[in-house]
Amino acid sequence: MSSPDPQHSSKPDLDESINVTKAHGRVERESAATAREQRIADNGHEPLALWVIVACGIVLLIAGGVIGDAGTLFSYGNTFKEGYVRGKAPGSLEEGPAPKDALAAFSAKGQKVYSKCNGCHGADGKGGASYPSLAGSAWVVGDTQKFAMIVLNGLQGPASNGKTYGVMPAQGSGMSAQDLAALMTFVRNGFGNSVGDVVTVEMAENALAISAAREKVGQAVTAEEIKADHMVMLEGEPLDPTTMVDPAKLTPVE
Repeated sequence: MSSPDPQHSSKPDLDESINVTKAHGRVERESAATAREQRIADNGHEPLALWVIVACGIVLLIAGGVIGDAGTLFSYGNTFKEGYVRGKAPGSLEEGPAPKDALAAFSAKGQKVYSKCNGCHGADGKGGASYPSLAGSAWVVGDTQKFAMIVLNGLQGPASNGKTYGVMPAQGSGMSAQDLAALMTFVRNGFGNSVGDVVTVEMAENALAISAAREKVGQAVTAEEIKADHMVMLEGEPLDPTTMVDPAKLTPVE
């Protein structure tokens, strides 16, 4: 049997049908693209895992149910009781300043208010040649109404010691009842004074009302007016000096 003639063979010649150089280049390009994709994946840009997508879907489903009040499963009202208030954690600090006894709390606030009086009466309350002393003054430690009228309206003429120091300017402009009560309590129990009582906010409110109703409203009080109209204690429910109060609000605490 004779061998087939190469010139009439049905199989194409490899050199005629395949360009080896182009085929090799294509293989190199595909290999390079595959390597690049592998590096991208290695750098953390690989596609999200299926479990991540599922978890996100569950979270979105629950959030949508809560916001939209979808049924009882996601109902906020069924999960939390109406009027519920979270209690403080064991050992947590209480909010706000610690309570103090009334005399200490009023005096501490009054000392701050008194800073506007330092320029005349001095930090020690002893005044000087041009200003009367508050230490041991009969108009300070005596009846509270006359002391309040002097603070609010100022004083013209002789002081309690009979000496004239000029005109004391009024201090009541912008002074609240709380400030007046604290200031009076501080002065009556400071600088060597030891009355031992508390001028309450209620008493100070009455003082403000009395001052506004004076016949000579807007003018400084005089010794004559004090002796005629104000030699009394301010009305108001007394407060035990040992009562625990909020040092900021000056109100009793439980």
